[in-house]
Amino acid sequence: MLLIPCPWCGPRNETEFHYGGQAHIKDPGQHEKLSDAQWADYLYMRDNPKGWFAERWVHSHGCRRWFNVERHTVTNEFGPAYKPGEPQPKRKQ
Repeated sequence: MLLIPCPWCGPRNETEFHYGGQAHIKDPGQHEKLSDAQWADYLYMRDNPKGWFAERWVHSHGCRRWFNVERHTVTNEFGPAYKPGEPQPKRKQ
């Protein structure tokens, strides 16, 4: 069982959450001016690192709010969670 830290509710069981993908993806704007390749890149291409990765999660069976959190993709260890719009906190080493 994983405990995921919700910034509003605190640590909760992983079954209460749904994964939302990579955090901090910038909208390119003016979508009608993008080529098909640029649009596909925005929609589908994501980083897939081995190590720490900023992700979006939603507490779907709790407060129902979206938030960002860092997760280590090898160990599944969770770092600090933070609310959308807040700066990404530094992880304790």
